[in-house]
Amino acid sequence: MDVHTPSASSHDTVATALARAAARHFGGPARIDGLSRQSGGASRQTWRFDALVGDRRHELILRRDPPGAPKGERERSVAIDRATEYRVIDAAHRAGVLAPAVSFELRPEDGLGEAYAMERRPGTAIARKLLRDAEYSGARPRIAGQLGAILARLHGVDVTTLPPLPRREAADHIAGLRGSLDLLGAPQPVFELALTWLDRRKPAPLARPVLVHGDYRTGNYLADANGVTAILDWELAHLGDPMEDLGWLCVKSWRFGAVDRPAGGFGARETLWAAYEAAGGARVDPARAHWWEVFGTAHWGIICLNQAWKHLSGALKSMEHASIGRRAVETEVDLLQLLRGAA
Repeated sequence: MDVHTPSASSHDTVATALARAAARHFGGPARIDGLSRQSGGASRQTWRFDALVGDRRHELILRRDPPGAPKGERERSVAIDRATEYRVIDAAHRAGVLAPAVSFELRPEDGLGEAYAMERRPGTAIARKLLRDAEYSGARPRIAGQLGAILARLHGVDVTTLPPLPRREAADHIAGLRGSLDLLGAPQPVFELALTWLDRRKPAPLARPVLVHGDYRTGNYLADANGVTAILDWELAHLGDPMEDLGWLCVKSWRFGAVDRPAGGFGARETLWAAYEAAGGARVDPARAHWWEVFGTAHWGIICLNQAWKHLSGALKSMEHASIGRRAVETEVDLLQLLRGAA
């Protein structure tokens, strides 16, 4: 991740709170070293730091809600809170999923809002590096299969070990996207066409939903020269259809230019599916996986539209939101190609 330079006051506030929390957790006076805010993640802040306690150095990451979020933003979001996210990651890690080990939660009196610390894992999440740099040339042929195998274990997590999570079926997702389009107050014919197609063909709910990551894609995992090292960004975890994660990973936008390798830019869908099944995942129905890929494409496109609307309406002046909004037209093309292929 790239580094975002915070103000001196916010840096000092975070450092003081982390020193207090680390001392409480590790049982001794703590000093915070190398604190820096990482870029990426518009909805949550990520900070990198070391906690020095006695003669030990603990390499950690802080995840927190951003201060001063727009009023009502959290209520409208489908993201889980940080306390729930902490427990989901912990359960996944204990089940053998390649997730970071969580370390400690912060308390209200620490003054950072909802936040927790977890171990810092090696690797990069930057797609252009993973897809192009020579350092990762040996990892590239492995990543699609690794992602399939990791996902099988993730979907196999015993749901009784998880905190209460929302259950979201295909119909719930479609209703959410329709609601998001309605907020724009302007016709969006390609997305309306896609939602109609999705609604008419939506898969039946599963009798036993599984843990779904909800944002399983390139950019949300770390990898080094040997391949994937950790799955990140669990804030959209819920119970649902395992094909949702497989479809989302294959959305064209998450290939970052490697359009001929649908599995995150690293391999064929069939490679991903075979590794998933070999690691104990359910048999992949290509038609069901395709439905979730179409859904994911529509989902991302509507997110892009809503990001642009926030900027253009004046609700949140942000060039990042404006630039993301420009990508909506790309997903319209992707959707028409997917629907033509399905026909």
